[in-house]
Amino acid sequence: MIRYLTSGESHGQALVGVVEGLPAGIEISSEYINRQLWRRQQGYGRGGRMRIETDNVEILSGVRFGKTLGSPIALVVRNKDWANWTEKMSVEGSGKGIEKISIPRPGHADFAGATKYGFDDLRNVIDRASARETAMRVALCSVVRKFLETFGISIGSHVLGIGPAEIVDRSKIDALIKKLITSSREGYAVAAEADKSEVRILDTRIAEKAVKAIKAAKKKGDTLGGVFEVLVTGVPTGLGSYVEYDRKLDGQLAQAIVSIHAVKGVEIGDAFLNSTLFGSEVHDEIVLGRRKNIVRPTNRAGGLEGGVTTGEMIILHGAMKPISTLAKPLSSVDLKTMKPIPSRYERSDVCAVPACSVIAEAVIAPVIANAFLEKFGGDSVSEIQKHLKKMKG
Repeated sequence: MIRYLTSGESHGQALVGVVEGLPAGIEISSEYINRQLWRRQQGYGRGGRMRIETDNVEILSGVRFGKTLGSPIALVVRNKDWANWTEKMSVEGSGKGIEKISIPRPGHADFAGATKYGFDDLRNVIDRASARETAMRVALCSVVRKFLETFGISIGSHVLGIGPAEIVDRSKIDALIKKLITSSREGYAVAAEADKSEVRILDTRIAEKAVKAIKAAKKKGDTLGGVFEVLVTGVPTGLGSYVEYDRKLDGQLAQAIVSIHAVKGVEIGDAFLNSTLFGSEVHDEIVLGRRKNIVRPTNRAGGLEGGVTTGEMIILHGAMKPISTLAKPLSSVDLKTMKPIPSRYERSDVCAVPACSVIAEAVIAPVIANAFLEKFGGDSVSEIQKHLKKMKG
């Protein structure tokens, strides 16, 4: 099955990653991966780091002549900012004379991480806990995403709200989403449309309101979070399982999204609204279509029942908290002197919700791909295609 690992520090030499378990024969290029890396770097409210880095991937192994070999795939994304940190983040040496960071930021991993590992320098936590790590996750998961697209499964996303700027009446954007997906049969069509907005919000009026809110937060030295929606189309019925808790696809998808930095909540379909309604108003009825096929007039369950896909579009929502690093700092304690002090400021974003939605598209790809391989698996794209043809025929 597919699994991946990332390595590297935010200001280290590079981010490194390996993904294994992908079948042979997937067409992939650095250009395809770089497009997803570019999308991750966009969005109004990003910080100065995005003006330094132009993320480009190097494919080191596992691909030959533009196709995967079935062996582990190794990728590298080099940090341009490393030139300014070679002494502070040196692999060799004693670190003598290098300033030790001892003031943790509320909401960040600084204090908990240093306590866990016994560090007297928070830099050791700061550089690995940084969301910079997600650049490599996007790179690795883009290969998996390409595999899914080979079999007609497409992933897209858009932002539902940033701070006080939120879409309350969904009728307008739901109509747009339906139109985009009906015409293209791809969830990615929604992402392409959202990419036209600097905050990835499909409603232009709410998008303008979000930009103003981000500007106001920056002026105050504050930050903003928000909510995004991920859509997956082309998913066949029967992926996942209800027989064991750890094989439920909805649980695995929720874990993948919450694993993203600053994401604190996940919703599948209309989960929170559904909790306030009667069952008769919630459950998606099962009816016969014109071709005597099973049809769902609604999709309030978000494409999953009992941890298994229903054949409807998968709908996921993620809630991202405001970024922990504030230009106008909150109260903290200097762990070296144990005296109260304002928290430390590290160069950071004001808002990264648009980027977070792109990262969410990426990290759910291996989850869906593993469920797909479990049902239709093979060692190569051509073998999987034969399995699918046999099951359909």
